[in-house]
Amino acid sequence: MLKPLKNPKIPKFLPEKTLAAMNFRFQNLLGAPYRGGNTVIVNNTELISPVGNRVSVTNLRDSTTITLPIQSSCNISRIAASPDGVFLLTVDDNHRCLFINLRRRVVLHRISFKTAVAAAAFSPDGGFIAVATGKVVQIWRSPGFKKEFFPFELVKTFADCDDKVTALEWSPDSGYVLAGSKDLTARIFSMKKFKLGGVKVKPFMFLGHRDTVVGVFFGIDKNTSKVCRVYTVARDGYVFVWGLCGDDGENEEVVSPGTPEKDGEGNVEGVVVKKRKGYEGNDGELDKEGGYLVNRKWELLKKESFGQASMKVTACDYHRGLDMLVVGFSKGVFALYQMPDFVCIHRLSISREKITTAVFNELGNWLTFGCAKLGQLLVWEWRSESYILKQQGHYFDVNCVAYSPDSQLLATGADDNKVKVWNISSGFCFVTFSEHENAITALHFLANKNTLLSASLDGTVRAWDFFRYRNFKTYTTAEPRQFVSLTATQSGEVICAGTLDTFEIFVWDMRTGNVKDILSGHEGPVHGLAFSPTDASVLASSSWDRTVRLWDVFESKGGVETLPHTHDVLTVVYRPDGKQLACSTLEGHIHFWDPIDGLLMYTIEGHRDISGGRLMTDRRTAANSSSGKFFTTLCYSADGSYILAGGSSKYICMYDVADQVLLRKFQITHNLSLDGVLDFLNSKNMTDAGPLDLIDNDDSDLEEGIDKQTRGKLGYDLPGSMPNRGRPVVRTKCLRIAPTGRSFSAATTEGVLVYSIDDSFIFDPTDLDMDVTPEGVDAALNEEQKNAHIWSSYFSGVRRSAKLMGTPFNKVPKN
Repeated sequence: MLKPLKNPKIPKFLPEKTLAAMNFRFQNLLGAPYRGGNTVIVNNTELISPVGNRVSVTNLRDSTTITLPIQSSCNISRIAASPDGVFLLTVDDNHRCLFINLRRRVVLHRISFKTAVAAAAFSPDGGFIAVATGKVVQIWRSPGFKKEFFPFELVKTFADCDDKVTALEWSPDSGYVLAGSKDLTARIFSMKKFKLGGVKVKPFMFLGHRDTVVGVFFGIDKNTSKVCRVYTVARDGYVFVWGLCGDDGENEEVVSPGTPEKDGEGNVEGVVVKKRKGYEGNDGELDKEGGYLVNRKWELLKKESFGQASMKVTACDYHRGLDMLVVGFSKGVFALYQMPDFVCIHRLSISREKITTAVFNELGNWLTFGCAKLGQLLVWEWRSESYILKQQGHYFDVNCVAYSPDSQLLATGADDNKVKVWNISSGFCFVTFSEHENAITALHFLANKNTLLSASLDGTVRAWDFFRYRNFKTYTTAEPRQFVSLTATQSGEVICAGTLDTFEIFVWDMRTGNVKDILSGHEGPVHGLAFSPTDASVLASSSWDRTVRLWDVFESKGGVETLPHTHDVLTVVYRPDGKQLACSTLEGHIHFWDPIDGLLMYTIEGHRDISGGRLMTDRRTAANSSSGKFFTTLCYSADGSYILAGGSSKYICMYDVADQVLLRKFQITHNLSLDGVLDFLNSKNMTDAGPLDLIDNDDSDLEEGIDKQTRGKLGYDLPGSMPNRGRPVVRTKCLRIAPTGRSFSAATTEGVLVYSIDDSFIFDPTDLDMDVTPEGVDAALNEEQKNAHIWSSYFSGVRRSAKLMGTPFNKVPKN
């Protein structure tokens, strides 16, 4: 069935399957469960973690993970969730904040802060949000569901700190905020204004720390549910326990040395105080209910050391109900303590890198740890000493992906020498193969769906068994080679791999592992290999020597047919019916060949479509630059009606094969933390020393003795990365469409993006109102209102009405 389209750039009629393919939407992000920032747990079982400029939600009970279809302007640094788990606050590195409805997965409000946000927290009653921005603690009224012109209302500002605020904590009654700072102090701020003797009460300061305060917590009395203790954790490995003094000094003002004496009315002797008109001198008093912490004396009860002299405290959390403290250190060690007696329950090491987040769940039985450098996320039950969740992404960028024949599994290979297999439905990695000794360059699933092949630069091709999860066969050569491409026949009897250094193609027997043949003739690296789907003896190979060659691998002489090009050929793929061959060249063109007759059918000029943003180091604008305007990966759809193409750009292009037109462009990310996202650079950021974003910032974690762990620093010490300071460049390295045709995956700088076709009707009970009744639906059906047959279907299932049960099928519009 053909449908006309109004867009003049698209042909008048397109097949219905092609139109459906244009409805791909972002579904999930694999390959990176955690990239930095803090994590939170809502509803006791839902773990929320930032992944670059996106947010992932992991259900620990059902073992599923989803990524919200919401993007921040750059990498997310802080998140906070409301106590009921409905709202989520995210703040990125550009100080831009999003207020998200978690259930609807939509952005409700936006706001920008003037300086970087180090901490954010909802009040226990959900009415306020405390934000630590620079030296200031701001209290904002929490917005609701309804759209407002000014959703965020600034209620209070506390500017008493002398350096950056690093930690925040609310009291259980939402009346006080405890703030820790880099000025080596912690302070208690009151939400209500109190005066004593006409003088504004200043916040109490907790002194005595020798390093930055990284954690502040309220301890409560279980009998009265009021605050009775304060815990402060310093970065040098000490915890301070503070307690309230006795009731004798409850309202006694703390007098500093040299303070002049006052009379009974609170006036200083010899000083004339001017009072405003109508002032009766009623300053108010400190009641025990609202101001029981104001102007109280605190004393240091205990100072304990964690006993890790060579490590710094990088993350900590406190559970009020269990009165327990968990602390994470800079070398991968964490410790669990019972307070206030400071009894060590556990001290374990989970990695050698810095723990960047540590948090309790609501019940306190699960501990969540995150390591940004390794992309590691762990949920550990401390009572049974068992893992609830153990996920780790790839250390470097993903190079290749491959779908299993049933489209249920996705294999990924990266520069960290590991092959990971993910479950598409749950989003979890369930097996990791680490036998390779160098980067993984190609993956291929065999038709039996139980065998995976992987090629690597270490000179081996390995076969993995999905029954026992082991490497059951390794294919090597007489002399070490670097393999960059891989394919196999549908029967799995023959395996072929192309090399980077000797420009040869090796052919192995699957069962014996012996080299059957070596195909020579290319004069450049062989980056593309594909067997014909209809003729298992025909192998197509593409090389940087500007040719595509067709080989007969079963013929002793190895018959060759050469398809010449004017530029280097980067990749080659077969259409599923085997009647067409597509290859991309360095000039940005996609050439379609008839492999039987060896004739060029048509060409798509896609260099303008793939042209992306401007890099920080580019001397030319994005429009005039020729770098990156080519496709490095191609993939046909299951029916061969369209083709996906990607490369060193922020776009993935979808082309109609029959009419050679661009159907749609997918922008893989809006993350400004990556290079090549912006089309136009701001000239204000250009200095004599180069772009401002590429100049090292002196105010970093390096001066504090801890290496700053960001993805930008991963490639800093690698050859060739100095001009860009290791800043990741946005690109698509591999594209694969699922055999079912309902989804496709892209290996990008952000991770593995999964897109799927979502055309199902989602029923939401909140759409029902008082007018939606069986009688009202019957009247709407008679008037032939839109979507009335859907509501009729709903009530036919609820009421089991024979009359309504047959009505929807008769009232469905014919068109």
